[in-house]
Amino acid sequence: MNKTLRFLSILCVLIITVLFYNGINKSETDPITSTHKTYNIKALKFPENLNLAGERVPLEKNDVRERMDRELLVNTYWQSNGLLLIKRANKYFPILEPLLKKYGLPDDFKYLALAESAFIDETSSAGAAGIWHFMKSTGKEYGLEINSNVDERYNIEKSTKVAAEYLIKSKKRFNSWTLAAASYNAGNYGISKRLKTQQVDNYYDAKLPDETERYVFRIIALKEVISNPIKYGFSFDQEDLYTMPKTKTITVDTTIVNIASFAKTLGISYKELKIHNAWLRENKLNNKSRKVYEIKIPIN
Repeated sequence: MNKTLRFLSILCVLIITVLFYNGINKSETDPITSTHKTYNIKALKFPENLNLAGERVPLEKNDVRERMDRELLVNTYWQSNGLLLIKRANKYFPILEPLLKKYGLPDDFKYLALAESAFIDETSSAGAAGIWHFMKSTGKEYGLEINSNVDERYNIEKSTKVAAEYLIKSKKRFNSWTLAAASYNAGNYGISKRLKTQQVDNYYDAKLPDETERYVFRIIALKEVISNPIKYGFSFDQEDLYTMPKTKTITVDTTIVNIASFAKTLGISYKELKIHNAWLRENKLNNKSRKVYEIKIPIN
């Protein structure tokens, strides 16, 4: 009798456990996909007017629509990267926007800088550096000081001026901001050669290298997503975004023998000085010519 009761008790427990497990499983997963019921990847609806610097994207062309869709999907569903870019944009856009206006470049080109470097002061595998990702040869051609001691590609103000000069020159050559953006990736000669060979005069009609074919679409996708973050599923509070610390500017026209010691005299650390003056590449500043340099100092 006791054995029978014990068996029935165990059986009841097993039945209840199975029913409970199935109930949880059924409530949290889709019976077809076996994914959580809240997990849902949606196709994106295209905005009515996608453009770069006022130049319309011809979405009625199938290949253009597909290429635009790809970049919107990538920049929407690579969520961690997208959120980081939104946070960094809040930090750097307020610096870039007045500079672009000052140098006559459309505001949309701040997204080109973001696409180039993700606003990280690192040198690419190809040797491009700074937020505008200039190669050494291009930077020197446009007057930037670039050597082992000073690299003005990392100076936001000076590199933005050079980027504006390059892009405006390209715009005059191609009569198109879209082609100017493409030339920033493939070079003016590379774009000109392909347009001439293919007998076209429009970015969206040209067959270009794979990287360049994605390049402009990525810039436009970044513009769309960052301008409408809630629409694309990004949720954050203003306090979550990165901001640039306030700084003051001092001028130096002499050699700095030791940057770490110099920083201490200003009441800041070597690291703080380097963060705000990434163009200083060594622990000293060579300056026999008495050139005037501007150094930013964080205000605590």
